[in-house]
Amino acid sequence: MSQFSGKTIVSVNQLSIYYDTTTNTGSKSNHNKVFHATSRTISHFTDSGSIYLDGRNITFLPEYQRSRQIGRLFQDPMRGSAPHMTIEENLSLAAASGGWLSHVTRAEKAAFREKLAQLDMGLEDRMKQPVGLLSGGQRQALTLMMATFKPPKLLLLDEHTAALDPKTADKVLQITEEIVARDKLTTLMVTHNMKDAIKHGNRLIMMNEGRIILDISGEEKQKLTKRDLMDKFAEIAGMQVESDQVLLTR
Repeated sequence: MSQFSGKTIVSVNQLSIYYDTTTNTGSKSNHNKVFHATSRTISHFTDSGSIYLDGRNITFLPEYQRSRQIGRLFQDPMRGSAPHMTIEENLSLAAASGGWLSHVTRAEKAAFREKLAQLDMGLEDRMKQPVGLLSGGQRQALTLMMATFKPPKLLLLDEHTAALDPKTADKVLQITEEIVARDKLTTLMVTHNMKDAIKHGNRLIMMNEGRIILDISGEEKQKLTKRDLMDKFAEIAGMQVESDQVLLTR
């Protein structure tokens, strides 16, 4: 459980996420391995409870040690990369091969260029440009590549498309799906967009006031519609959402 200003903001009772799955939460082979969590953040300690990753208790590990195993993207595209460093230097840091003022080998440059080309954003031809010159969508796609350059045990996506325009958000989500599927990444995506929650991932968890009120996966999730989800929320939470538009549209 985590609290802020005396109010419980996350209170999860034994949430387990299996490896090689993608789970969406709205406001995942190695099936014997499981991630137990009472908080989805890696930046702060919980007030109570424990966090286990791949059987290891990481509850009180400092952030820099947790980040070696957990990749994350923030809602703000400006976070997650160094704006005054070039694309090449940022990728070098993510690959743990150096970074600012370090020498990047020809082979590393070729590998960076190949990965950037997969984004289909033309960034492979801008490797010497500072990241600060990129658009929000380009920076978010780059940050996603950096977070998964060395496949993490867990990828956290904290509303990572919420600050993007609809077209760019769809592009970043497409890239996300391709990387997650290719590397078989266990992923937890937080979103307020019901359409995205239904479309992406193989498990959907709905929360209300920090508590799980709905957990759907498999065939049941595949058949879900936005209206079904709204009705389930109203039924389980015992309240009616004030505006359908808030949850049903971007």
